[in-house]
Amino acid sequence: TNVAATAAPCSRTVTRISFITSRPRSITVRHKNTVLAAIQKRYTTVRTMATNRSNVHTITFSQQAKIRNSSALYYSKKSILSTTTTAMYSSSTTIDDTSIVESNDHDESSLSNTIHPKAKSSQLLHDPSKPYFPIYYNDVYEVILPKGHRFPMEKYRKVRKQIQQLIVQSEEEEGKEDEENVIVNEFRISPLATVEQLTTTHSSEYVNRFLTGDQTESEQRNVGFPWSPSGVNRALSSVGGTVAAALAVCDALVVRQGEQRKQKEESTTIQHTAVKDDGGDGNKILTNAQHQQHHQQQIQQREELPIWSAHVAGGTHHAFYDYGEGFCVFSDIAVAANVILQKYPTLIQRVLIVDLDVHQGNGNAVLFQGRQDVSTFSMHCSANYFSPKEESDLDVELPVDCTDETYLVTLRHWLNRINKEAGNFDIIFFQAGVDILEEDRLGRFNLSHEGIAKRNELVFDFAAKQQKVPLVITMGGGYPKNGTDWKPIIDAHAHVYYQAYQYLSQFNH
Repeated sequence: TNVAATAAPCSRTVTRISFITSRPRSITVRHKNTVLAAIQKRYTTVRTMATNRSNVHTITFSQQAKIRNSSALYYSKKSILSTTTTAMYSSSTTIDDTSIVESNDHDESSLSNTIHPKAKSSQLLHDPSKPYFPIYYNDVYEVILPKGHRFPMEKYRKVRKQIQQLIVQSEEEEGKEDEENVIVNEFRISPLATVEQLTTTHSSEYVNRFLTGDQTESEQRNVGFPWSPSGVNRALSSVGGTVAAALAVCDALVVRQGEQRKQKEESTTIQHTAVKDDGGDGNKILTNAQHQQHHQQQIQQREELPIWSAHVAGGTHHAFYDYGEGFCVFSDIAVAANVILQKYPTLIQRVLIVDLDVHQGNGNAVLFQGRQDVSTFSMHCSANYFSPKEESDLDVELPVDCTDETYLVTLRHWLNRINKEAGNFDIIFFQAGVDILEEDRLGRFNLSHEGIAKRNELVFDFAAKQQKVPLVITMGGGYPKNGTDWKPIIDAHAHVYYQAYQYLSQFNH
């Protein structure tokens, strides 16, 4: 089936158009043979034409953000995808950090045979002349679940090992030495999130009760895990790794901006020196001009080099302010977004969450409702909710048994719309669930491995070539259909990260 997406020119300028309606709207997508078309004046409406009308499904999405400021600077600082006002979550309750359950069960030195050769005790310094891609992992925090538990805890180590093997194999095949690598990359153990970080997003009382094991059986059933000290460390590292990944790209961005300022100052010095030292020698000015031009090219090339990071865990998007569900205790992406917004207020002012798990990112939707600085985009299955549906800034539902063609054309359409109409973001979080895979036990979609690879590439292009901002990749859902056939899920997860590594390699050739 050939499926194409087209959009009519918008009736307003890019800096001032918005997803404008007073209430959530629904869009009908006729699948198969779908053509997404016709963006209506003032309203975000997608009409469809189909040659086969026997299979009709619905895409629903919430659209807010009436334009309240005609300034072209409006979208550089505020989210266009949400206007519902809500207070920042906070609590006067204080918690002593010592209540965190510490564990020294793992010895980093004992992991030397399993981690990537670059995972050294001292972190690599960011080289502004190369793409940046540190990868965090938390499978050192093991949790033994009851026999027959349906959560695939073992997948995290399996995925991390496969990513490392793929990267090492790739480097060996290309004959690269460590110092010649075109990407600054290493594997780092995820740190434990602190109470201060957690309470940027979650209730102090809830955090404290979880850390101390003061949870009801109902709460534990809702999350899906029995409480244990090892489970506390895993939950904290699941958040801490994503926070560390986000901080890593922000730190690298600061380093790069400092290097760019230094180079621009050197470029100005070169220009002044050429004029001062002329003495009638035109060749000397020409030489300096050529050097200056080369210097400017270097600056521009470095500005375009991606700064990314990843966490081989996290993506826990079903956690709310004071409770968790769906195997999610805390929202790692929400905590990370709030931490960097607070720590880097001039560097990070607008955050976009692209959630492509098969389930709606309902927790993040609620946590950021009414926030002007964080926008949530969730594209998920229309019939795979295990709790009440929430309203993200942009929700796109796709039908059960959705295939590659429908999924990819819809994702491409909305990423293009966001890029054209939502202005520039400062950082993007990508929840890269693979439970959209046909072989997934809980997903109810029928995407192939090739379809997921194309999905990843669309997001990578959106971050690197359209928005040109840092990207933080997290894991998401992925559930083997039985206890023995792990390969499809492990491959899909691992290739998200390896594909990102390969994608970044092209920027320094």
